[in-house]
Amino acid sequence: KGYYNGLLFHRVIEDFMVQTGDPKGDGTGGESCWGEAFEDEISPKLHYYRGAVAMANSGANTNGSQFFIVQAKDVVEEALTALRDARDNNEGEELGVTVNYLESATDADYKPNMETFIDEDYDLIISVGYMLADATREAAEANPDTKFAIIDDATIDLPNVTSLMFKAEQASYLVGYVAGLTTKTNNIGFVVGMTNETMNQFGYGYCAGAIDANPDITVQQMNANSFADSATGKSMANAEITNGADIVFQAAGATGLGVIEACQEAGVYAIGVDSDQSSIAPNTVLTSAMKRVDNAVYEAVQELIDGTLEGGVKTFDLAAGGVDIAPSQDLISEDVIAAVDEVKEKIISGDVVVPDNKASFEEKYGDVYVLD
Repeated sequence: KGYYNGLLFHRVIEDFMVQTGDPKGDGTGGESCWGEAFEDEISPKLHYYRGAVAMANSGANTNGSQFFIVQAKDVVEEALTALRDARDNNEGEELGVTVNYLESATDADYKPNMETFIDEDYDLIISVGYMLADATREAAEANPDTKFAIIDDATIDLPNVTSLMFKAEQASYLVGYVAGLTTKTNNIGFVVGMTNETMNQFGYGYCAGAIDANPDITVQQMNANSFADSATGKSMANAEITNGADIVFQAAGATGLGVIEACQEAGVYAIGVDSDQSSIAPNTVLTSAMKRVDNAVYEAVQELIDGTLEGGVKTFDLAAGGVDIAPSQDLISEDVIAAVDEVKEKIISGDVVVPDNKASFEEKYGDVYVLD
């Protein structure tokens, strides 16, 4: 199985600055973001290039910085899982994939980083995050013989671009179901980083799951209008807690770290997003609405090797292992876990259809979701 000289994980940590004192991620100033996982656990064919991690927004604060290391590590570990699977298939046979990894210091690096890997004849370039959409589109148009994939963006309609999307509303429904069955006050909260078609799917799913589990529940909802303001996230969570919420779900990037901090200080539960965020506050994060980026990336690499990778949108849902609640379930009662497992089967079978837009949500639940 010949070597494929090519897979780029181009990870962009969105909308906040690094304040760890370790911009290289090499441990020379501040705690290392990355550890030795790449060097120790991946075959010598993997070359990991540490890049500076920073964002254009200057609004981050030191409260967020201590959490940044953890969150960045969580993302890298998901990528590592996919890389191990790309290296070794289920029979332990090497797939022969060479992997290079870069991070962008600013958005000005997107295009030159793309060009670097194109010039080196990489077969597949994977961009992580919608912020790379313009750079990916431009590179794909100029290089029709190179395959690209992008996570969390479906705006590029080109035959050599595969969009890897996730049914975020299904994962959000599950954590809403957990919240609805766990709350003691029948009052829960939601803080979103921004209101748009994509982010509202988190709200639709969360409210639907909570109401289906507990028809008497109240769901407070707030829009921080930023993915980079942990202080605002904390303030909004505190307001919801003051108004009776004993569980708060955040879909807000770095803003959500302030939500978790507020919940930790108040002694109530938080719900994480995208990755398993229990390591941030193990006694506070009840569960997380996960997107299984590792599974999506592995499938793209496997299809590249098999010669079946095609352009277009690939959507990963619960049935495909694309979304789920976090595996860390120590804070969830056995009865709730059993109930969630049951509703998972109903989603997969189609007996429960999770709304993903305003019309489908309001058809069943009315105008409960107020942020759209």
